[in-house]
Amino acid sequence: MTADHADLRGAALIEIEPDAYGVPGVVRVMMNRPDAFNALSEALLDELQHALAGIAQTDARVVVIAGAGRAFCAGHDLKEMRAEPSLAYYQQLFARCTKLMMTIQRLPQPVIARVQGIATAAGCQLVAMCDLAVAADTARFAVSGVNLGLFCATPSVPLSRNLSRKAALEMLLTGDFIDAAQAQQQGLVNRVVPADSLDAEVGRLASSICAKPIEAVSAGKGLFYRQLEMGIEAAYQLAGQTMACNMMDDSALEGVQAFIDKRAPDWKR
Repeated sequence: MTADHADLRGAALIEIEPDAYGVPGVVRVMMNRPDAFNALSEALLDELQHALAGIAQTDARVVVIAGAGRAFCAGHDLKEMRAEPSLAYYQQLFARCTKLMMTIQRLPQPVIARVQGIATAAGCQLVAMCDLAVAADTARFAVSGVNLGLFCATPSVPLSRNLSRKAALEMLLTGDFIDAAQAQQQGLVNRVVPADSLDAEVGRLASSICAKPIEAVSAGKGLFYRQLEMGIEAAYQLAGQTMACNMMDDSALEGVQAFIDKRAPDWKR
């Protein structure tokens, strides 16, 4: 990578591994609060924000978000939240969380959630906000705030954009867990594999993306999310403009010519 990750490596609550899974260009960001089930404390939110903002400026190709220990992420740190019960504090906290979630979506690199354990409340939100997700067959998911009298309002935003309305609302209203197979069936995760195959599967998915031209992947991710919020006519206009500009990239011109010539493309990365 062209950027120096040394300042990010020193963060206590996250670990950053460039060229993860033996794939050049894949950066793994590991949440490292295993004893607290990787709950999103203010400090962890800030370190994730700092790390992702830094990675966005590098030539990384794919980002993987993972959790150390038994849990992927158990949501916000409830003890920390309860220690300062004021409207201003909660507004500020959820604004910081929203900033992190939107940073993930706006990152030029695709982001994969590596889910090895439970993902609850804001942890489930984090999975839903990642572009792709690979889960161990032992992983479980819930937006369980309603069990504590707190409707998971912010997790409902990406959840309702991943699952059908009824499936998302059932999770939000009951707080019940779904298993990895249900999560895949309902659209929350892409792939489910045995726990001992999780890293290999994440590596395969990341490697497949890294084999594609960076210009097409970055432009495609940005277009995908922008057009989702548009009416169909405006979406087609934006898509057409994006595709026309993409077609002028050297990588696309080479790819098309290679197809015509019946040879493998020679992309310059």
